Amino acid sequence: MLRRALLGLLLLLAAAALGLALWEPLTAQAPAAPAFRPTDVQIARDKFGVPHIFGKTDADVAYGVAYAHAEDDFSTLQEVLAMTRGRAGAMLGEDGAKIDYVAELLGVRATTARDWPRLPADVRALFTAYAAGLNHYADKHPGEVRLSGLFPVTGEDVVAGFVLRSPFFFGLDSTIGSLAEGTPLAREGGPALDPKGQPVARDLTPVGRDPDDNGSNAMAVAPSRSTDGATRLVSNSHQPWTGGVAWYELVVHSGEGWDFAGANFPGSPYPFLGHNKYLGWTNTVNRPDLIDVYQLALDDSGENYRFDGKWVPLETKRVWLRVKYGPFVLPVPRTVHRSVHGPVIVGAKGAFAIRYAGIDQANMVTQYYRLNKARDFAEWRAAMAGQGVPATNFVYADARGNIGFFYNAMFPDRPAGYNWRGVLPGDTSANLWTKALPFDRVPALVNPRSGYVMNANNTPWVAAGPGDELDAAAFSPLLGIEDDMTNRAARLIELFEASGPIDEARLKAIKYDTSYAKTGYAKAWIDRLLALDVSGDPALAEAQRLLRKWDWNLDGKGHGDALALMLLRPAGGRHYQRRPPPDPLTVLKQTVVHLQEHFATLDPKLGTVLRLRHGEGPHRVDLPLDGGNDTIRASTLWDVEPDGRLKVRHGDSFILFVTWDRDGRVHSESIQPFGAATTRPDSPHYNDQAPLFVAHRLKPVLFDPAALRASGARFYRP
Repeated sequence: MLRRALLGLLLLLAAAALGLALWEPLTAQAPAAPAFRPTDVQIARDKFGVPHIFGKTDADVAYGVAYAHAEDDFSTLQEVLAMTRGRAGAMLGEDGAKIDYVAELLGVRATTARDWPRLPADVRALFTAYAAGLNHYADKHPGEVRLSGLFPVTGEDVVAGFVLRSPFFFGLDSTIGSLAEGTPLAREGGPALDPKGQPVARDLTPVGRDPDDNGSNAMAVAPSRSTDGATRLVSNSHQPWTGGVAWYELVVHSGEGWDFAGANFPGSPYPFLGHNKYLGWTNTVNRPDLIDVYQLALDDSGENYRFDGKWVPLETKRVWLRVKYGPFVLPVPRTVHRSVHGPVIVGAKGAFAIRYAGIDQANMVTQYYRLNKARDFAEWRAAMAGQGVPATNFVYADARGNIGFFYNAMFPDRPAGYNWRGVLPGDTSANLWTKALPFDRVPALVNPRSGYVMNANNTPWVAAGPGDELDAAAFSPLLGIEDDMTNRAARLIELFEASGPIDEARLKAIKYDTSYAKTGYAKAWIDRLLALDVSGDPALAEAQRLLRKWDWNLDGKGHGDALALMLLRPAGGRHYQRRPPPDPLTVLKQTVVHLQEHFATLDPKLGTVLRLRHGEGPHRVDLPLDGGNDTIRASTLWDVEPDGRLKVRHGDSFILFVTWDRDGRVHSESIQPFGAATTRPDSPHYNDQAPLFVAHRLKPVLFDPAALRASGARFYRP
């Protein structure tokens, strides 16, 4: 009897295990494969493996973009697709399930389903073709598929990825996290407001956002400031070097006139920045106040909220998150809420609704495509006026010599009389904005007399040098435009103002600058470190001595560079996050201990400490780096390795130099930290750009198809 009972128990457990293994893929939605057949698609790989995609139609090109990207990084593409289908938890475990919860909270799939039929036919065709290209690769390489039932994907799935990720670039993750955890909300952009909506003096170091906030540098130089009459654009984005928002370089050529060189993120059918024959642009993260939080008054049942004198039912939905635990995927129930304001988080401190720029819309997918196809400034500006992209600065240049800086943001049309930097009352429609201000209300600076524009995640009031700047007083404080400065911005202004006519070599020297300005938070922080009384500790006193002699340059050539790098990172990060600086004595002690323990000196060479490391196997790299957290040549974030080295994971990423000569002909150069195939260790293009990257060197883009063919590129069909 006992033996039979044990056997029965084992069979029951086996059946349960089998059920847990099968339920998730069986219950996952399985859409029909998109009906798209490419007409004519070719992929060419240049010397560095960068894909150049040729197609008879734009849709053909999008199909090829998907296939080429999958060849290089199918693993990351699948992670992005899993997020769009509510299955990130099934692939990535608890971290992925958090993303799935947010997607449910924001109503990503509902927004996409509503907007998909409204998108222009050519946009839907582009995304459908891109999805078909991914499906084609999955069909040909079934052994690489990480999650059963993930394919086929549709164009609607791909658009959902844009809807999900777009608001995270201006800090929605921080707001959701604070409300869910019951912690104070991060300080929003712009000057602080009193309860009546009037500006008040802001603290020097207000509470801010997540330490992994992205940055970037962007520059454009007009013919009037060039030695040779050329127009120049520098795209210098700071992104993670791997993962779902790592840059992927590509060049596209369509028989329908879509010719573009630049880079995208996994899950996009087109570049987000770069250039065509006529014009180009790049982006930097901006941080205006685009998020409003409303406190709801619930009744005793918790099922209704008070609004305009009435009790209104709180929309409530039960969702099941798919969470991977070991070999099994378990269903975990959660509840999401929504009010007339937007998504609602209910916690111990009450119920709070969130409203944000671009809420419940997918128009960004159209805007990026129209920007790619623009042939002059008027067409490009018309695409910008479509206001699909909720935030990020744009720096523009073109073959006709125009340059410009645009503080792009979908500013909520907020009524006066409320403190829009605090938590708003959620019981009235009087403070419930429903539309954005038109694009002509966005701060913009076109063709300044200085002959240059720049942005380095700083206030838009500093963009072109003294005498050419925008007037902050001309813009309402309700817009919440930041007044922050970064060291990178201060240095760019210093360098441009100290330069006369600028040639290509001078512009490259500016971009690769590794110095700190002796102003702002860096000067204040160094002064605090040097003012410490450390007379009783010889090691700390020696660190101070090195710091006093340091030349304020993280080029790796002087004394004290590694020490200064590690001391400045905590202060720079806190400044960018709008948080109070750390305790200087603690930072000094921790840095001294680290250097002594791992390098037996307080003055190792910077390149010995700061490293570009990637991968294992025959193509592994381990190379010295320069720059720092807030230098123009950026090594922003790093992981401390067991040997004490600092492995950089975020900073200068895709770099692009574009030149239109005086006759309007375009030429460009680019570089990546690793290579085109960052998740393919066996590929020769896994790390082949790394030696050039650390040496401040670039490679040709080969935008001209004739130059590409002459280079001996490999052509094939997907």
